[in-house]
Amino acid sequence: MRLISGEGRRDPQGPYRRGVRFLWRRWPVVLRLALWSVLETGQTFLTGFALARALDDGFLAGHEAVGLGWLGAAGLGVVVAAYGTGRVYRTVADLVEPLRDTLVRQVVGRGLRDAEGAAVSRLTQQVEIARDTFAGLVLVSRSFVFTAAGALVGLFSLDPLLLLVVAPPLIAGVGLFVATLRPLARRQEEFLVADEGIAGQLGALAPGLRDVAAAGAERDAAADLDRGVATEYAAARGLARWGILRTAALATGGQLPLVLLLVTAPWLLDNGVTPGALVGALAYVTQALLPALHNLIHGLGASGSRLAIVLHRLTWTPPQTPPEQPETVTAPAPDAPPPPALHLSSVTFAYGPRAEPVVRDLSLTVPRGGHLAVVGPSGIGKSTLAGLVAGLLEPGGGVVLVDGRAVRGQGAAGRRVLIPQEAYVFSGTVRENLEYLRADAVSGAELLSAAGAVGLSGLIERLGGLAAALDPAALSAGERQLVALTRAYVSYAPLALLDEATCHLDPVAEARAERAFAARPGGTLVVIAHRISSARRADRILVMDGQHTLCGGHEELLERSSLYRDLAGNWGPANGSSHPALPARDAYGVDPVAGAGLAGDGGHVVAHRAVGQMQTVRDLGDRGAPGGE
Repeated sequence: MRLISGEGRRDPQGPYRRGVRFLWRRWPVVLRLALWSVLETGQTFLTGFALARALDDGFLAGHEAVGLGWLGAAGLGVVVAAYGTGRVYRTVADLVEPLRDTLVRQVVGRGLRDAEGAAVSRLTQQVEIARDTFAGLVLVSRSFVFTAAGALVGLFSLDPLLLLVVAPPLIAGVGLFVATLRPLARRQEEFLVADEGIAGQLGALAPGLRDVAAAGAERDAAADLDRGVATEYAAARGLARWGILRTAALATGGQLPLVLLLVTAPWLLDNGVTPGALVGALAYVTQALLPALHNLIHGLGASGSRLAIVLHRLTWTPPQTPPEQPETVTAPAPDAPPPPALHLSSVTFAYGPRAEPVVRDLSLTVPRGGHLAVVGPSGIGKSTLAGLVAGLLEPGGGVVLVDGRAVRGQGAAGRRVLIPQEAYVFSGTVRENLEYLRADAVSGAELLSAAGAVGLSGLIERLGGLAAALDPAALSAGERQLVALTRAYVSYAPLALLDEATCHLDPVAEARAERAFAARPGGTLVVIAHRISSARRADRILVMDGQHTLCGGHEELLERSSLYRDLAGNWGPANGSSHPALPARDAYGVDPVAGAGLAGDGGHVVAHRAVGQMQTVRDLGDRGAPGGE
């Protein structure tokens, strides 16, 4: 079988061999299961044999008491079999729970080792699916084997001719079913792959519909989706064709013996088969073999494939990522000036190979100790720019350098820290939250000093000090932002990126926090501003308007950028267009331009350690940017 999705290393043993080895290692439990199942075999044997004897030796011979005695024996067999079935279920639990424990250990171990995001889904859903499905398969397979054994022995005991009529079509039906197991499982897998492919296509296409329309790529997008639908349709047809063979197997093995018994009844009676034996044979087929085969085909056919697919997911080894190469750092010449805190050179980024770039050919330099504010309308690319600088997004072209080194690579997380709009606060103490980004021990005095600078002191006092427990649910959005800001302030990262990180604070608290970061020794601050007051506090302001990107001071931009005048609320005479970018000799070296606002720029970051993971905003019905820009 192939893997469901993604690339990776297939389990070399396969689920079937692993299953056999699992059962072999637990042979005492399997033996106990077989012994209790013998009681069910006895009950199946009595189903036809006791009925035949009750007719031939009892009712048809005029001995009603004998007939009733045989029927009573059959009833007693049912009671004994019920007791055995109860013991079977307990034994199955002894077989199934170790499988669940083994899978849980594998999933948890891989999740801890590889930081695999799908581990929670595998642990909470797929492991339970495997457990329940395996239990069902054990019960169904065991029931068919012992039921068929009891019925075939009973047929032979009644008359070998009956076995000659029933056994060949039964064997043929079971053989046809077994032959379809692997092809049917492959077709089911192909169908699931195609279905997941369509879901992935729609997930990638839906957020970028504006990009598709803007690029005039509607036909190409529709053609790609049509190919996915056609693939799923072909897989569904193949699955249906193999499903017909499954139905044929049931008809051959379970219903054809019944027809043959009825057709050959005169010949059987002429060759010494008694009426009771013939009725007993009909009972074996209708009451034992047909239901058992039906359960086997539908249970093993569907659930078996399902179990194999789930086990492939659980035992799949993800592709090995080559180890990250150590970053080569060239020592600067003795008299060389230090590199700038942030440098972007001709950076371009789009959220898809055919999408309109959100950031296009952007060059920007922020000197050490600088304070830059980024402003612009919603969706223009401000958060995208923050993601590029933080290393969460990889540019399609150009270079992003932080402190003269690549934004991704060894040690990159220690050179910049991103504080998003949705602040990450975890359950623990205040101290644990504040020193989370520091690998070394942080003194209480340093933490309190940082809290005082950012504006967190009041909350710490109210909670009861640094050792107090912190419940994220009990904090307001602004208080969570203050905790995240103080945590970033304590970190060693010289470049701080505030992506609307103060949107839940009042203007006074926001000003205090931003001034604290701007005054941090050796620190550089980049703020995605949502208030004009935040922009005015910056040394320089980057205006992203989709056509022309300007950088300058507040007064300068009021004169040169109509967009900035609109954002600032200063509706002065507009000349219809923004002026060209500042010359390259400007300290911030801004060249045109960011791209038009497109879908995908509504992302924000959940900060873990210095940098976290991009997460799409889903709680805004109008797809607006966080903070209500």
